[in-house]
Amino acid sequence: MAPQRSAALRRNLVAAKDVRAKAEGLARRVDVQRDKPSRLEAEEAVRTLLRYAGDDPEREGLLETPARVVRAFDEFFQGYEQDPEAVLARTFEEVEGYDEMIVVRNIDLFSHCEHHMVSFVGRAHVAYLPDKRVVGLSKLARVVDIFARRLQIQEKLTVQIADAIERVLHPKGVAVVIEARHDCMATRGVHKPDAMTVTSRMTGAFRTDPSTRREFLAMIRGA
Repeated sequence: MAPQRSAALRRNLVAAKDVRAKAEGLARRVDVQRDKPSRLEAEEAVRTLLRYAGDDPEREGLLETPARVVRAFDEFFQGYEQDPEAVLARTFEEVEGYDEMIVVRNIDLFSHCEHHMVSFVGRAHVAYLPDKRVVGLSKLARVVDIFARRLQIQEKLTVQIADAIERVLHPKGVAVVIEARHDCMATRGVHKPDAMTVTSRMTGAFRTDPSTRREFLAMIRGA
């Protein structure tokens, strides 16, 4: 099989897989939305947890807590209502031939552990090697926010950010590094408040070319 035909076949297979995965994800979101409790049901669930903790949800200081918690959940988990691929869809080709690495580092990140529903906070560093088109820089930060504003584990979050950029932009490579501190390790369990977790996802040239990877790592370290 000719190399060009083989490459085209691989691209078509990847595209078909992406379409299928997106359709399956949309179907899951529709099912979840259909079963979503009402706001009043959510507030009653908070009252139940307050009683489980040993307090009285009817005392003055806690009367408004259920409503506040539900409003906070609306903000904490607003990423479920947003589509990261739609955010990345608008791109620009008038870049005067620019084809070097694009890096946005030190993107503040706030998320919640899906195992204990407590926060983890850190920074994301995102890079890609464009292939004829680029995306607005703020869109990279927005994609980080969308995935972070869901229940997560850091490893999955790292992959989701990189893979979304890969699927939409089709760049020559994507790199994502996340550094975060987890309250599930700081406030419970092992009680290690200074522990920092670092995860990475490299695709394309960032995975196959050591010099490209070194350049990216040097840039996010401020070297």
